[in-house]
Amino acid sequence: MNFIREARWLDAGRVRGYAVLLAIASAGLLIASWLEAMGPEGSDFLAFWGSARAVLEGVPSAAYDLQWQERVQTGAGPTGWFAFVNPPPFLFLTAPFGALPFPLAWIAWVAVTYGAWAWASVRAFPRLWPLAIVFPGALIAAGHAQNGFVTGALLVGGVALLDRRPMLAGALLGALIVKPHLALLVPFWLAAGGRWRAFASASASAAGLLALSWLVFGTATMLAYTDSWDASAAIMREADADFLLRMSTLYAQLRIHAGQVFANGAALVLALAMIGLVMASWKRFGQNGMATGSVMLAATALASPYLFNYDLPFLILPILWLVREGLRHGFRPWEKALLVALWFAPYATRAVALPLGLNLMPLAAGVLLWLLWTRAPVRSGAQQK
Repeated sequence: MNFIREARWLDAGRVRGYAVLLAIASAGLLIASWLEAMGPEGSDFLAFWGSARAVLEGVPSAAYDLQWQERVQTGAGPTGWFAFVNPPPFLFLTAPFGALPFPLAWIAWVAVTYGAWAWASVRAFPRLWPLAIVFPGALIAAGHAQNGFVTGALLVGGVALLDRRPMLAGALLGALIVKPHLALLVPFWLAAGGRWRAFASASASAAGLLALSWLVFGTATMLAYTDSWDASAAIMREADADFLLRMSTLYAQLRIHAGQVFANGAALVLALAMIGLVMASWKRFGQNGMATGSVMLAATALASPYLFNYDLPFLILPILWLVREGLRHGFRPWEKALLVALWFAPYATRAVALPLGLNLMPLAAGVLLWLLWTRAPVRSGAQQK
């Protein structure tokens, strides 16, 4: 039993060795994902590529035109196509990739966005870099060629920089306007900690990106984006069990097993509870931005009702913060084993969701949050470098 309870055998050498093996396996899985994306069903990235083509052809509002997108995306080869529903500032990110044919654009998007996320993660925990670069949550994000690396880089960078460069941290967090439901807890976290410089910077960043996208892409594009809300609503309204099982939220699981009304109520209560917990984290951990930020990110995985496992690269920060605390102060019984399970959780819970009929990622996020909260609080005012 001590083999798992204490896990003393899991030392730095073995971690590096396992990371190499996982990297090799990940390369094969990534190739398989690319081949699948080039098949008849296509890939989520078609929506990003189609939006980029609209910008480069001088009709950015067509990014949200379903008929235009169907024509352009299916013209790349696949018979499947996907609606683009991200806010207009996201077009600044996708536009350059429209200059490439879809197969090369997919590769370039994954490489560039993974690089941004890996840079932010390794900068936050330089000594733990093997655990960062082969994080299974990153593997599933890469395979989908979605935007989890973009939002992950913004969240990880924003939290890691808060204590040292609050204005830059706020600017990064404000850029989450490209996927605002992932920033649900950010303003409450910053306000409760009295981090007003970061709060102001985040507000300016979000407002500035919206204004710039309006200036560059025009009023027609801003209005077309509001039309895309109908597509988003239709996706959720028509979602079947298979779609909901791919979501990593408590809301989705409750909607399957308890119905829409109960799921809506539970999601609201859970979001309010996470807001309260994040605000209280400053009292528990003092002015330690990395500690409270870890709580905020773990709580984000629970608070948002719309989240997929490919959205979870940001969980690398709370997981590695716990690893670093364990290395500094000693691991608690079972903690190493739980951290290994949580490290694999974004990929593992997605893999078993359909066969099991339940996505267990909300349970994993709850365990992560409990481990963070019960970690011995640092002294008030201490800073994590």
